[in-house]
This record gives sequence, structure tokens and C-alpha cells, in this order.
Amino acid sequence: MTRIFKHLFTACAAWALVCPVVCQVAWAQPVSPDTFRPLLSAAHRSPSNVVRDPYRHPAETLAFFGIQAHHTVIEVLPGSSGYYLEILAPWLKDKGHYIAADRDDSLPQYIPDHLKLLQRLKDEARLYDQVQVTPFRADKHRIAPDGSADVVISFRNLHNWIERNELQASLRAFHRALKPGGVLGIVDHRGRTDQTQDAQITSGYVRQDVAVALIEQAGFQLVATSEVNANPKDTKDHPEGVWTLPPGYRLKDKDRSKYEAIGESDRFTLRFVKR
Repeated sequence: MTRIFKHLFTACAAWALVCPVVCQVAWAQPVSPDTFRPLLSAAHRSPSNVVRDPYRHPAETLAFFGIQAHHTVIEVLPGSSGYYLEILAPWLKDKGHYIAADRDDSLPQYIPDHLKLLQRLKDEARLYDQVQVTPFRADKHRIAPDGSADVVISFRNLHNWIERNELQASLRAFHRALKPGGVLGIVDHRGRTDQTQDAQITSGYVRQDVAVALIEQAGFQLVATSEVNANPKDTKDHPEGVWTLPPGYRLKDKDRSKYEAIGESDRFTLRFVKR
């Protein structure tokens, strides 16, 4: 091996060791919640979404995930309500890219909502003409080209994937889509630590320690947690599980004032990077 190639080989080997660190440092750049607060008062936001802001803390949550205006962001299952779609898609359209990884046709009960989302994007093209919609169901589809996404975010979906035994397959799809060092942001209903995960999965709650362990098994590393979406009023023992609370109110008017006073569920907010 010539001297030049020896130096080149040494340099490449050194970079291979350093690159994971560099990638993670790049994601450590702080983003202020003030970046997103002006977006919350946009006229196009649905009143039904705006009333959720005190419970969901969108500015703080998006800042915690480190989302920047030039990023390619995949939101998994935004649905037609489009809580984060309304905030992120118009903001990203000039410099970044918003991808909605929404339903495929394998679960018929969700097709009407998916079609409603597609119609909404068409009807509000001024805001959403740059949104790309890709099919999602576990790892049956590529939700974006491999290694192309800066951030993948999911809100209150983990419990469904665990219950359907689709979590690891879903995480494979996210891992494949993300760039090295890319961020996976997860928010879900935080379960009780005095019960097993199996005992409470039908209630919609997920133990935080179980969630972290399962996600790290799929090739991600937990780098930060946030209590921004915590709710200590949530006792997690409701008759219809998490759907007893707003905005679901599955008991309708029964004890409605009680559950309204509790508010939305206690939630963990987790930030992982792709290893």
C-alpha cells in the first residue's frame, strides 16, 4: 500500500469513528419554542386544534425535537385533524419538506379519514401543495427514500402498534427513512409503573420504561426526555381508558366535568437518534 493510500485509509477509518459523534452533535443545536409560537396564531388553524394547545404544548414539543425550517420531517399518521400538519407543513414548505406517512388501504375503518386528509390537502392547496403523502402500515412500505429524513415524529400511536404487535416493524420503517443521527420524536400516554404493560395496553397507556427499551432495541438511542406534556392529574384508572379523557370523552356527558378538569392524558415526550 502506497503512503498516499495509507494516509487515505487512516483518514477514512478515523472519520468512520468520529461520524456518529459529529452527527449527534449536529442534532444538539438548540431550537427555541419562540420559533414556533407565532405559528400557533395562524388564521388557518382549526378551532378544534387550537383548544388543544394548552394540553399539547406544541411550541415546546417541536423545539424539544429540534425541528428546523430546512428539515425533511415525516409525521406518522397525522390524520385529517392534522394538529401538527397545520403548524409544520406551511412553515416547512419554502426551505424544508413535510411528509405525511398516513394510512394505506389495509385497515378499512381508517380509509374514510385518510380520504378526508387527501381532500383537505387539495382544498387548501395554498397551504399544503408541497405536502407529500406516503402509505404507512408497519414496514410494508417505504415512507420516504432511505436515509432522507431529518426527523420522524409520532404522537399517541405507540400503544396501537404495541397492541397490534407492529411496533418493531414500524420502527424499522422509521429507522430506514432517517439520516444517520436523525431524530425520532415520540409522544404517548404514559402508563403506570405498578402494572405490567400487558395489563394496561387496552387502556391506551404505555409504560415509559417499556417504550424506551423497545425503541432502543430497534437501533435508536434515547438522548433526552421532557416533562412538557406531563399531567399529574391523570390517575390512569378511567373506565374507558385514556379515551375517557378529552378530547375523546367516550363516556359522553357522564362525569364530563370531572374529566374536563383532569384534561388530556399524562404523556411522555422522548427524543431518540438513529444509531
